[in-house]
Amino acid sequence: MFTGIIEEIGTVLTHGKGELILECPLVTSDASLGDSIAVNGVDLTVRSIGEGNLTFDVMNETYNRSNLKGLIKGNFVNLERSVTTGTKLSGHIVRGVVETTCNVSEFQEDNESIIASYEVAPEYLKYIVMKGPVCLDGVSLTVMGRNKNSFSVSLVQYTQENTNLTRRSIGDQVNLETDIFARYVEQILENREK
Repeated sequence: MFTGIIEEIGTVLTHGKGELILECPLVTSDASLGDSIAVNGVDLTVRSIGEGNLTFDVMNETYNRSNLKGLIKGNFVNLERSVTTGTKLSGHIVRGVVETTCNVSEFQEDNESIIASYEVAPEYLKYIVMKGPVCLDGVSLTVMGRNKNSFSVSLVQYTQENTNLTRRSIGDQVNLETDIFARYVEQILENREK
């Protein structure tokens, strides 16, 4: 489990054949084999530890649902270590289970902030509610706008400087994890109707 508060922007060193190696000195500093690390919001397991870098295995299912398949050497990724009993929950509950990707459709300046908009398929948009939580590339954000095919969030200066979200271009894929509680409510209601 994660909070969606990014600790470090890592750099892709090697990617291919189900293996991902990242340069990430902060996250590596106290990593252990088998640790869960959110990489662009995807919960991956540490397979090996090097000098300032970590190696992960990536399954085909993960490639099919996330933007990890498109990573190349030099790309930046958002990183967060998993929650411990001493972790402050200052974001929201993030599982590290990316459901799909959405596409960057617009960046609009708003004083010190940037309003970022993302297009997503209706089957996932139904779980995105106004003023509710959403996780984009592992970043915990609050939905501030929504229409029939997209939603928007506000990226404050800290988020702009400490995540990879403003390094994206229009049309880029961003990993999406919707609010788990919305899914629970839907399933409970479906079960009551049966």
